This record gives sequence, structure tokens and C-alpha cells, in this order.
Amino acid sequence: MMDYETIIGLEVHAELSTKTKIYCNCTTEFGGEVNTHTCPICTGQPGVLPVLNKKVVDYAIKVGLATDCSITPLGKQDRKNYFYPDLPKAYQISQFDLPICTNGKVEIEVDGLKKDIGLTRIHIEEDAGKLLHEAVDGTLVDYNRGGVPLIEIVSEPDLRSEEETREFLNQLKAILEYLEVSDCKMQEGSLRCDVNVSVRPKGQKELGTRTEMKNVNSFSAACRAIKYEAARQIEALEDGEVISQETRRWDDDKGKSFTMRSKEDSHDYRYFPDPDLVAISIDEQWIKRIHDELPELPRAKVERYIKIYNLSDYDAGQVAGNKAMADMLDEAVKLGASAKFTCNWLLGDISKILNDKNMEASEIPFTARHIADMISLIDKKTISNTAGKKVIDELFDSPRSVEQIVKEKGLAQISDEAALLSVVDEVLKNNEKSIADYKKGKTNALGFLVGQAMRLSKGKGNPQMFNDMIKRKLDSL
Repeated sequence: MMDYETIIGLEVHAELSTKTKIYCNCTTEFGGEVNTHTCPICTGQPGVLPVLNKKVVDYAIKVGLATDCSITPLGKQDRKNYFYPDLPKAYQISQFDLPICTNGKVEIEVDGLKKDIGLTRIHIEEDAGKLLHEAVDGTLVDYNRGGVPLIEIVSEPDLRSEEETREFLNQLKAILEYLEVSDCKMQEGSLRCDVNVSVRPKGQKELGTRTEMKNVNSFSAACRAIKYEAARQIEALEDGEVISQETRRWDDDKGKSFTMRSKEDSHDYRYFPDPDLVAISIDEQWIKRIHDELPELPRAKVERYIKIYNLSDYDAGQVAGNKAMADMLDEAVKLGASAKFTCNWLLGDISKILNDKNMEASEIPFTARHIADMISLIDKKTISNTAGKKVIDELFDSPRSVEQIVKEKGLAQISDEAALLSVVDEVLKNNEKSIADYKKGKTNALGFLVGQAMRLSKGKGNPQMFNDMIKRKLDSL
């Protein structure tokens, strides 16, 4: 069988975190009774006049600057015409030939290799409503989401694998979170993507025929969809079939994609300038104001963590890729905690509990102050690392001061030598075989004896003191 190369491009839709919709004053708040966050403008009633929300343009410029885009000085908005039940006007207000941002890039790193993924454009548009298929024997429409502002980020076909795709989406999500322009909650539809896939024989320059997959609602689903679609196209080509340009629906439960319709080209949408909306004029002063508001972005934060905090490339990337964790790390360090120790707790026990509870880092119910206080008690030998794990568990279940948890749960470490000596004596009395093993040069016997001492002290004994005391005793025998 011939070797093939997979070509991937993405269209990422991010709902913007404005308080009101793109062309009216209806709330963008998620939830609410169906069709209650609506008005004549966002439901497309005859005779209404939309007015562009300036904050939407601010946010689009901000994302464009953060991804090295050029900003279009004079743009417009266009009507994209197609009939679908979730678009009450039978057109969507979007942008065609003059998007706000063009020619940007996002840097990714996979297996130690860095690569720029080009961005063709970033444009603004209104979201559509949501079809409800389960409420009745049929389909209903909730227009609450209709008119919520979106940016669509269109990549160049520069991605070549599921791994590159996942890293690109992670980097893009991190940028949006750092800029605070979108909450990126995929479970609420705030971030979603359409995946374009084609294959070509390795060495061929001409691109193959692409298909677009809709209904991709997670990064892992995007990777599964790419793997499936590439394999489907390769099998078809090997069988002598011709790939059709089409839109397909990805069913993640079945792990398959299904044909929806033939893929439209731009002329099928009959774009024309929206006559009810004025041109978008963006001057240098506007761009400078937005530029001055840009925060430290993920890539810059990674470099600082490596240089200033002495974190490994991997640890720096893992923490910086999640804004909530990065904020917690920086704040804990400001409060005097070790960057390395804080990072270890964030990527270790805290991440494990987040995964177990299916929570996001932004939902951590305690603060950097709690972590800094816990690390301080460990540094002072007041509590052990084992006790620290119990503190973290308690903070997730019922946040309160670390000192209160230590007192309530009796987690304070015993460092009084006289109190520990009786434990050491009892351990040595009951483990003559381990003593003999140590004398024969089996040094791991020391670790076993220390473990027994910790068990006997119910985890409260100072492990380093136990180690030193038991070693002295053994060496003197």
C-alpha cells in the first residue's frame, strides 16, 4: 500500500465573553428557560436594526495581536445566506473578504520540535440557535444562543497529525483563556471546531480533496475524528474511489463520520455586505490600546518559568498551558512558596483529584494561600508530605485554613526525639530479621524499618529523624 500524508486544517469557533450579544442588548448568559434571552433583533424580526457591540471588535483585535495577525484597518460585515431552522433570518451576519485579522500563527511543540501553524483569518460573526431533538417527537429550536458573539479562527492546512492538532488546540485555548475573551467551556459549546481532513501520497505537493467534519465537541474527539477520516479516505483511494468534497457529521459514540451534505463553496452562500451595518474602521490608536492590555501569554510564561523558577520544560509547559494553574503557581511563589514544590503539588495530587472529580483547574475550591501555607508547614517539619496529601483532600472537600485542618485531623508531625525513641526501640525489637539483613549489607532494610516506624506512629513521626535514629542504632549494634 502507498504511504499517505494527512493534511489537517481547523475552523475553531469561540464564543466571546461579552455580557450582551453581538447586535443587541440580550444577555449572553448560558442557560435560562428556552427562548427567554431573545428580542426582535436576535430573532430576526422584520424592520429591526442591528448595532455592532464594540467589545466584540476589541476581543477580536486582542486575539489577532496575540497570534501575530495583521489587523484590517477598514472592514465590513456580510450576510452569509443559507436556510436552516436555527437561523431565523435565513442568513448569518459574518465576514467574507475583509475579516478583522489575517495571516497569523500559533507556535506548537511536539516531540521537542517547534512548528508554526498558520492562521488564515480571524473573523467575527453571530452564533446560531440550538436545535432540541429530545424534548418532543420532532425538533424544537432554542434561540437563546442566537446572536451570541463568535470569533472563527481558521488555520492553514499546516497540521499533519492528531498530536499536532491536539497541541494546536491546547495552545489556542490557553491563549483565549489568558486573554479572558472566552471561557472556553466546551461542555457549554463555548469552544468548538470543525475539522477539515484530506490525504495525499507522500511527496505529492498537490492537496487532496478535503472533507469537513462537524459536531466535534472535544479535543480528544477531534483527534479520533481525524484518525478515522484519514483511514476512511486512504481505504477509498486504495479501492480506486474518488473522494467527494462534502460535510460530514462526526458521531463520537460510534467512532464514525456520516455524510450530511455536499460541501458548499463561498459562492454558494451568496455573500454580500450587510446594508444595516456600518464599516469597521480600526485605527492605530485603537490597536495600540488593545496591545497595551495584552497579558503575559503562555509561551512567554513558559520561558519565564524555565529561566526564573528553574522548572523543567515539561513542567513549565504543563502549568503555563492552564491559566488557573499558572495563576495559582505565581501567587503561591509571591507568598513565599517554592516554585518547584508548588508545581509538584499542582501537577501531582491536585491534578489527580481534579481528574477523579472531573473538575477544571478553574474550579479548585481553595487558593494559592492554602498551598503556600501547607508548603510552609512541610518546610518547617510541622507536617509531613503524607500529611500534606491529607490536607489537599480536606481542602477539596471543605476549604478552610491549613492550620485548622492540621489541628482538627491531628496531622502535626512528631519531632520530639524522646517520643520517637520509644517507637524506634519497639520497631527494632520486633524486626530482628531486618536488622540481620542490614548487617549483611542489604541497605533497603533501613527503608523498611523507617516505614514500620511511620506506620507505628500513624504517620505522625518525622521520617528523616526516624531514618537518622534507626541508622545510628543499627550502626552501633
